[in-house]
Amino acid sequence: MSTHVVRLPEAQLQPLLAAYNASVRSRRRHTLLILACVVVAILLASVSAEVSLSKLAANIHRFPSYIVRLFFLESGQPVWTDLGEWFWGLPRWLRLLGETLLMAYVGTVLGAGVALVLAFLAAANVAPSRWLRVVVRRFGEVCRTVPTLVLALIFVISFGLGPMAGVLAVIVHTFGVLTKLFAEVIENIDMKPVEGVSSTGSSWHVAMRFGALPQVMSNFTSYTLLRFEINVREAAVMGFVGAGGIGQDLVEAIRKFYYSDVSAILVLILLTVAVIDMLTSKARHRLIGLEGKS
Repeated sequence: MSTHVVRLPEAQLQPLLAAYNASVRSRRRHTLLILACVVVAILLASVSAEVSLSKLAANIHRFPSYIVRLFFLESGQPVWTDLGEWFWGLPRWLRLLGETLLMAYVGTVLGAGVALVLAFLAAANVAPSRWLRVVVRRFGEVCRTVPTLVLALIFVISFGLGPMAGVLAVIVHTFGVLTKLFAEVIENIDMKPVEGVSSTGSSWHVAMRFGALPQVMSNFTSYTLLRFEINVREAAVMGFVGAGGIGQDLVEAIRKFYYSDVSAILVLILLTVAVIDMLTSKARHRLIGLEGKS
């Protein structure tokens, strides 16, 4: 089947081609301008951060040499040739790793529990009063803005060394993050069930319990599981500031240049995080699947 191509007269075609070429040139100029601005911003940021390319080039060889050194024992043999020597501190490391997991678990559960309650006060569509919503939102912003390590350091100074400081840091940061996420989920619910419960004369908390909570519970659980993954990774390094967990042995091994101990502890952390990520991901996907079928 043949097609007939209609060609415009030159008098009409040339203005159209000129306009198209001008549009292409304008877009290219805008792209180049944006790239130039990005490059200038990177250079200014590098100067402000005192990034030295000469120092980077002079010391870059130390990074791969340090990584390679992690996989050799003090005797000079590869770590996998003597697993007993490599994981000589396994009982202690497993105990500290369990402590890290408990810190992340308790902190996540308590932080998510507080966020579950206060998120309804922070959601614009169900909050009982505007000023209360603003206060809860601002408080959540403060809690999630401060890095977890900084919170852990503050609690270490306040309550002393140990896992308690780590748990408190995880609770505060988890509350700040999940309050925002939970509130955004609540703001996207169908308000008809809430209005139906309220129309029977029920109080605000009853309307939230039976009209809103069933719609958001699966998303709440999914976000909580995701936050637990993140908290396990963050709790693993809280020992750097004395907040307990496997991080305290890791930072000690790094400072004393116990290369094989560093690699052994990192392997344990990586395996633990990988297993937790896999399990929580499956749980979240199942929740999402169940929600899609309902």
